[in-house]
Amino acid sequence: MSLVLVWSFFAFSSNSPNLSFSAVKTEESTKCSRGIDMRYDPTDPVFYDDPDLSYTIEKPVKGWDEKRRRWLELHPSFIPGSENRTVMVTGSQSGPCKNPIGDHLLLRFFKNKVDYCRIHGHDIFYSNALLHPKMNSFWAKLPAVKSAMIAHPEAEWIWWVDSDALFTDMDFTPPFRRYRNHNLVVHGWPGVVYDDRSWTALNAGVFLIRNCQWSMELIDTWTSMGPVSPEYAKWGQIQRSIFKDKLFPESDDQTALIYLLFKHREVYYPKIYLEGDYYFEGYWLEIVPGLANVTERYLEMEREDATLRRRHAEKVSERYAAFREEKFLRGERGGKGSLRRPFVTHFTGCQPCSGDHNKMYDGDTCWNGMIKAINFADNQVMRRYGFVHSDLGKTSPLQPVPFDYPDEPW
Repeated sequence: MSLVLVWSFFAFSSNSPNLSFSAVKTEESTKCSRGIDMRYDPTDPVFYDDPDLSYTIEKPVKGWDEKRRRWLELHPSFIPGSENRTVMVTGSQSGPCKNPIGDHLLLRFFKNKVDYCRIHGHDIFYSNALLHPKMNSFWAKLPAVKSAMIAHPEAEWIWWVDSDALFTDMDFTPPFRRYRNHNLVVHGWPGVVYDDRSWTALNAGVFLIRNCQWSMELIDTWTSMGPVSPEYAKWGQIQRSIFKDKLFPESDDQTALIYLLFKHREVYYPKIYLEGDYYFEGYWLEIVPGLANVTERYLEMEREDATLRRRHAEKVSERYAAFREEKFLRGERGGKGSLRRPFVTHFTGCQPCSGDHNKMYDGDTCWNGMIKAINFADNQVMRRYGFVHSDLGKTSPLQPVPFDYPDEPW
């Protein structure tokens, strides 16, 4: 008995690790902390095992809701949190940019999206290749979105964001509860669709689309007005006959979506949410000139309450965003003139890669505006790493942030 007691005491007090126990504990801890078991994929047949399933836009997907439900039942660790789980999809051309600074700008736009997704726990997929040779330019998004829906049955939403759009409020999250009865969210206004009949009634450069059969069928119908259609030229004429302000003759994805809303209101309008209460996608020329004022408003909030000045880990950023929301931003809708930062700033018409910007803008206005907006957004990220851009108009250098900034001056 004495020997047993001595051995037991030594075993529990020794500094030598029990390797087998530690390994099991580490594996279990990792599984619990992540919550999702990404190594488990049972051999039960699912839609991936169907040789007739196609990721391409030419072949429709049928029974997608049931296929996706079956997959989730076989992968139960993905069910918690699946209600609003989101995968962001974006992309650009496959070759180098013609604009000398185009590749640099696109890289920083992409970094911005990666930062946003990391902070909020979203996955992100970047496509720099055409998934259908005819579906190029603005039509390239639809094949990418459809393939992402199939590749991510665990995600409830696919969030398309154009390469020239960036998040200028890194704290804000879309009000998903508002969209619980809708399958597509896009920035737009019903009156401009049905009364003004304008091709700018919405902007299809940023949208949330639910991962469901309705969306699969919408993509099929939407695609039928694109370059893969034998009646592509005819669709351009039809669109211009209804939406008189359309600038070019070819059928485009944005006008095609507005056409579906206009001509088949009873089918699409109940399931498409036209978001106009905040900058789900905002026009850059309206936003960029006021970014310095927005910065000062947020610094003033921090001067007023030390909670917002406290240094903290990036992983707990949402706690401080919620505090700011509750104390300073409650009731702020987030549109023009709001105290709230603009959520997404979209540089429509600037074409950073090709450089073939809309003639109504000066090129330098576009590029300088992009740098300013990128640095404005990047400051919200880099602040958590101890640095900021002191001049929004310049990419570098970064300045270390004083301990109690902004209450403590530079």
